[in-house]
Amino acid sequence: MWKVKRMNTARIVVLTIAIGAGGIAAFLASGSDRSSAPAQPVAQLQTVDILVAKSDIGLGQSVKPEDMQWQSWPATTASSNFISRASKADAVKEFTGSIARSPFIAGEPIREQKLVKADGSGFMAAILPSGFRAVSTEISAETGAGGFILPNDRVDVILSKRERNGDQAGPDMAQAEIILTNIRVLAIDQAPKEKDGTNSIVGKTVTLELKPEQAETLARARQTGTLSLALRSIADGKVVDKPEQISKRGESLNVIRYGVAAQQSIQK
Repeated sequence: MWKVKRMNTARIVVLTIAIGAGGIAAFLASGSDRSSAPAQPVAQLQTVDILVAKSDIGLGQSVKPEDMQWQSWPATTASSNFISRASKADAVKEFTGSIARSPFIAGEPIREQKLVKADGSGFMAAILPSGFRAVSTEISAETGAGGFILPNDRVDVILSKRERNGDQAGPDMAQAEIILTNIRVLAIDQAPKEKDGTNSIVGKTVTLELKPEQAETLARARQTGTLSLALRSIADGKVVDKPEQISKRGESLNVIRYGVAAQQSIQK
């Protein structure tokens, strides 16, 4: 009998403790709800509408209305070079028909510096910087770095020519000289940009971006020998060669002898 009473007492104690713990938990929960501070409103990010390229725009491509769109842009990162709806609401209409002097990728902000109005002229005349001329010359796989020279690459132009030796018994003289350095390639044949899916273009004509005096140099050189293009590293694209550097490279290419007499001297 005493065992039954002891068991009932234990159950009552456990039940009392459980009820008390539940009540305390409910009280604390209701108290925390009353004491919690209201959530602070999230600050709204200030944006502006910027004109961007809706799709890729290639070099020399005429821009159409469907190539551009307005897009929200964080106001704190919007450059003054970007075109905003607030400053030019009719920008899409204004720049329709312009020619891209540099390519755009989808989502890139449109900048006026990279567009030019053709006014009826061809795209090559439109993408030429002021004061420069587009001059073409013949090339082959051998004289054009095996076809690995592409538009927008930088090259050196080498003139090779063969001269008769004044001594009838001596061999002819072959000379090579760098006549133009760090020249931008505008097009290979009639391709102003790299062809899709290829990393080389084997063409017969290259169009170079030259100053008027450089164009004269190239025209004279075409009449006196063979022209070759030397592809420059992309790291040297903005390096301006000093006259002594050009002279030193020219000397290393200059005066190469051909003929039986030269071969005999080497064998000796």
